[in-house]
Amino acid sequence: MLEKGKISAIQMGLIAYPMILGTSILAVPTIMGREAERDMWISPIFASSMGFLSVYLAYRLNKIYPDETFIQYSEQILGSLLGKILGFFYLFFLLENIGNFLRQYAEFTVGAFLPQTPRIVIISCLTLLCAFVVHGGIEVLGRLAQLYLPLFIVPLFIMVLLLLRDFEIRNMFPIMMHGIKPSISGAMIPGLAWFTEFFVIAFLLPFLTNREKGKKWGMISVLAVTLTMVVINLTVLFLFGGMMTSSYLYPVFEAARYIRIGDFFEHLEAFIMVVWVAGIFLKISVFYYALSLGTAQWLKLSDYRPVVFPYGLLMIVFGIWAHPNIPEMTQFYKTASPLYKPLFLIVIPLCLLFLAMIRKKHNTKKGERQQ
Repeated sequence: MLEKGKISAIQMGLIAYPMILGTSILAVPTIMGREAERDMWISPIFASSMGFLSVYLAYRLNKIYPDETFIQYSEQILGSLLGKILGFFYLFFLLENIGNFLRQYAEFTVGAFLPQTPRIVIISCLTLLCAFVVHGGIEVLGRLAQLYLPLFIVPLFIMVLLLLRDFEIRNMFPIMMHGIKPSISGAMIPGLAWFTEFFVIAFLLPFLTNREKGKKWGMISVLAVTLTMVVINLTVLFLFGGMMTSSYLYPVFEAARYIRIGDFFEHLEAFIMVVWVAGIFLKISVFYYALSLGTAQWLKLSDYRPVVFPYGLLMIVFGIWAHPNIPEMTQFYKTASPLYKPLFLIVIPLCLLFLAMIRKKHNTKKGERQQ
C-alpha cells in the first residue's frame, strides 16, 4: 500500500471541518446575503444537503471497495481505459482547485494585510509548507487537524462574544417574508461549490482505523460546518443586516474590524487571519495529499512522495495563472464552480455507485449459479 499511516474516524471528521470552512467562511455570507437577505441564516441548512449526500456517496463506494480510493475503484468499475481517462480528469480537477485556493489565499492576504508583498511569494511559501505536510503522510494531516481545531474555533468564538453587545436582533425579522425561495436560492452556490467538497474524504476513508465509524463522523462534520455557517451568518446579519452584508466582499472580516472596547482593544482582524490561514492551509494540504496519492495510484508507483514537490511547482503556476483579479475570481465561484464541482463530486460518484451496485449484484448472482 502506498500509504501505511492510519487515522481515526474522528480525525477524518476534524480534517473535513476546516477543509470546507477554510475558503467558505469569508465568501459565503456575501453570497447568501445577496440572495436570501435577512433569511441568509437559513440557507446553510439547505446547502448542507449536498454535504450529507457527498459523505454518503464516499462512504457507500468505500464499503464496496474498502481498501481503494476514487482513482483505484474507477478502474475497477469502468475498466482500465475508461477508468484511466476519468482518473486523469479527476486529478486535473484537484490540481485546478488547489490553484484556485492558492490564488484566493494570496488575494485576501495581499488585499488585507501585505499589500507590498508579491503574490508569488505568498503562494510559494504556503505551497512549501503544505508540501512538507503531505510528504509526512496522512497521520501528519490527522494530527494537524487536531492541533488546528482550537485555532479555528476559539478566535471565532471570541469574535462573536465581543460583538454580542452590538447585535440588532430585529435585523432577522420578519422571517421568510418572501417564502422559502430566497433561502433556497442563497443555498445553491454554497451547496454546490463548497459542501460537495466533502467527497474528497474518499481519499481518506481507506486509511481509517475504525472504518465503520467513517460515515458517522463525516455526517457530524457536515452538521458542524452547517452550525458554524449559521452562527457566522447570524453574526453578520445582526451587525449589518441582510442588504448591507451582501455589499461587503468579506463580511466576517468587516465584523472583526467592528470590535472596539475602549481605546486599546480594537481592529481584531488578526483573529480572522488566524482562522483563514489555519483553514486554507489544511484545505490545500488535503487536496494536495489526494492529488499526490491519486497520481501515484494512477501511475502504479510504489510511493507517492516522489511526486509531491514536483506537483508543488505546478501548483504555484496554477495559483498565479488561476484568476487575474478578485472580481473574476468572484464571478468564477458564482458561475463556473457550481456547475463543474457537482459533476466531479456528486454526478460522477453517483454514476459509479450505481454501476458498482449493478456489478456487485451481477457477480453475486453469477456466484450463486456456479454453486
